[in-house]
This record gives sequence, structure tokens and C-alpha cells, in this order.
Amino acid sequence: MVWFLGLGIGGLLLLVLSLVFDGVLEGLFDGFGALDGLLSLPVVAGFLSALGFTGALVLGTTGAGAGTATGAGAVAGIGVGWATWRFSRALLRDTGAPAPRGTDLTGSTGSVVTAVPADGYGEVLLHLAGQPVKYAARADRPVPRGTEVWVESVLSATSVLVRPVER
Repeated sequence: MVWFLGLGIGGLLLLVLSLVFDGVLEGLFDGFGALDGLLSLPVVAGFLSALGFTGALVLGTTGAGAGTATGAGAVAGIGVGWATWRFSRALLRDTGAPAPRGTDLTGSTGSVVTAVPADGYGEVLLHLAGQPVKYAARADRPVPRGTEVWVESVLSATSVLVRPVER
């Protein structure tokens, strides 16, 4: 039973090492390209831990021998290793929403922070991806501070063309 507990604890230590060194130890298995991901440290650690702890559990609770405990541990280890591999693949494949772009501002509303003169720039407060962002703003006519505006187009990365919202 000591061997099984040692394997289980060793697997947990390997998992902690893989988390602490974050990929430094991954180079040990780089030569096995066909097994990409299957021999990653979290998968190996999960396999070893499940093998060890399941083997110890079977050996300690049943009258079965070491061979049966090893077999049960190996089956559990393969299951945990496979689940870890699938979970890590799902995490790596996860793609979030695309990053917000300035062109996403066209058609949005905001408010004037600094009055916009007819022939110059003022400032407007807009919301891009839920975050308030201040932009330089131009308009075809003067727009006073506090006016709600609508973005007609994006002139540059930091400026927009606006018009007052008509209600």
C-alpha cells in the first residue's frame, strides 16, 4: 500500500511542480509530437495520482491482491488522464469574443464632456466594450457640453464624428 500512496503523492507533487514552473518541465516530452498533449505534465500527474490513490483504496478496502489493485488503479488513471487531456484541449481551444475595435463605435451614443465647436474638436464620453472611453469629437455644428450625441463615423483611432441626438 505504501507504493500506491507514494505514486499518488508523487503525482500530486508533479502536478504542483508543473503549475509552479508553468511549462519549464514540459520540454521533457517535446520529442513525442504524435502524443502532443497526452504526455503533458498535468495528464501524467493525473494518471499517477489516480493510479496510486485508487490502487491504495482497492488494496486497503478489499481482500484483492496487488495485481488487482494495480489494474483498478491503471483503469482509473487512464480515465483521469483522458479527462485531463480533454479538459486542457477544451481550455486551449476556447476563443473569447474578438477584441473591441474603434469601428464598433459607429452608431453608438455618448455625451459631450468638452463642448464641440463648429470648426474644431471637443471631447465625448463613449462606451467601448462596456468601458467608458473619452474621444476627441468633431461635429458639423457646435454641440454644447452635456448633450447626448450619436457617432456617425470614426475619423481615427482617437477621434469621431458626432451629431446631437434628436428626440
